[in-house]
Amino acid sequence: MTTQPPGVSRTVLREQVKQVLLERILSRHYAPGERLVETRIAQELGTSQAPVREALRELELLRFVESAPFRGAWVREVSDQELAEVYPIRAALEDVAARAAAHRMGGDVGALEREVTAMARATDVADQVEHDVRFHQLIVEASGNARLLELWGSLQVEARTMITALRTRIDRKEVAALHEPIVEALRRQDPDGAGREIRAHVEEFGRRFFGEPAERA
Repeated sequence: MTTQPPGVSRTVLREQVKQVLLERILSRHYAPGERLVETRIAQELGTSQAPVREALRELELLRFVESAPFRGAWVREVSDQELAEVYPIRAALEDVAARAAAHRMGGDVGALEREVTAMARATDVADQVEHDVRFHQLIVEASGNARLLELWGSLQVEARTMITALRTRIDRKEVAALHEPIVEALRRQDPDGAGREIRAHVEEFGRRFFGEPAERA
């Protein structure tokens, strides 16, 4: 990574740094307990310390990193069980959301189709994740349930989707295709089908995250 060029926002740079650090933590390039020195990482990635510091804070919120005054930051040991906990919770929330959205959307799935197309054409993981998350957010928003949207947002879906994408390395076209049954159920205004498809979708990515065989073509 080079120093920040003109026109590249600090937010984009922070996300790039976070992606690099996540990849290294997930691959055990950074071992549990290993110190993460801002100055060293910034120098290595060719950036200032600010985006590194911000990325580390976000990773601490995700519980991949720990820190303490005068000790700095280090990689936290994260078990597979801990990583798995979010999938059934998210699957249940999106099941409820999709059932409500199937009534409220009236079969208008144009916005969802555009996100699926964008996923298939994504130029990198960050681009793919952005459209993936937006797809699911549109459905949760369409449920009309503000409390449900709040709970869904508390799961830090964007970061969790990035983690899943980095670990599974599923081809972007396959990722897009896995969203199509959800779109079709919502097009039919089929609440049972929409809930069933989106729950199966989230659970499928949970299985793939842990290297289990896929159950859907």
